[in-house]
Amino acid sequence: MRRVLRDLVGRPRLVLALVLALVLAPAAAVAKLNVVATVPDLAALAREAGGDGVQVTALLLPTQDPHFADARPHLALQLNRAKLVLVVGLGLEAGWLPVLLGGARNPAVQSGSDGYLDASTVATLKEVPRARVDRSMGDIHPGGNPHYLADPENAVRVVRAIAARLAKLDAARAATYRANAERFVTSLRGAQRRWAAELAPYARTPIVAYHRSWIYFAEAMGLRIVEHLEPKPGIPPSAAHVLRVVQLMRASKVPLIVQEEYYPDRTAALVAQKAGARLVVLRGGADVRRGETYLQRIDAMVRQVASALRIARGSR
Repeated sequence: MRRVLRDLVGRPRLVLALVLALVLAPAAAVAKLNVVATVPDLAALAREAGGDGVQVTALLLPTQDPHFADARPHLALQLNRAKLVLVVGLGLEAGWLPVLLGGARNPAVQSGSDGYLDASTVATLKEVPRARVDRSMGDIHPGGNPHYLADPENAVRVVRAIAARLAKLDAARAATYRANAERFVTSLRGAQRRWAAELAPYARTPIVAYHRSWIYFAEAMGLRIVEHLEPKPGIPPSAAHVLRVVQLMRASKVPLIVQEEYYPDRTAALVAQKAGARLVVLRGGADVRRGETYLQRIDAMVRQVASALRIARGSR
């Protein structure tokens, strides 16, 4: 050992090379791909596909309405540092994301680049208009309903697409990304059996939703949405429409109303009271900042809905 130290003292360039190797090699080994997702559910799926190879940030919180987010400067900074941006698409982020991408000054994540992935391109979509859309119809999305991530089958398609794009951007870890995605799919298949069993007693139960954001979830879980509190997407309910919904719920014995927490619940609570139903307020996405996964999010929603339906059935 003493001989080695004597040799190093006489060779300063070798010492410098060794120090740099020790400092830089660990940094290279832990370098992560910076991924930014517009909404928390996309961020949760990116974490599943990316694993330890990615650093994932969601631009929005699950308590924020993705239709009307503020284009704040710090969000543009996150996009400036990104190697991959994941978007829901279908116009959901049209009011704020283009401004942020322009301010980010990062050509690698602009639309059309390998660093930009529109997840709607791999999803199976519902409510795709067959006729021309105009503003008199409310907040209709010409490409289809953008709330497709609430359907676990779309989560499968999206997580695989994310893994494929990560593999393209980071070929050294391509096999790992694909294996991560398939491991998630396996876990999801097991969870689907659990969800089906938990909601089986309530198959085809009619429910009401506030916004048209639960059609994917309801169909995936065997429930039926028979009406919405918004008469048209994005249009607040009038007194006449509220009365019609209450009458429908009473006549059809609808036991449940669901809505996201970022919508005002005063009207929904009133309708639930008048119709003798339960109101379930759900988060708008996985709480990724606290480590919640996509499967944990769906688990929580299924538990909330099943519990409310059980209570409603017991009180009738």
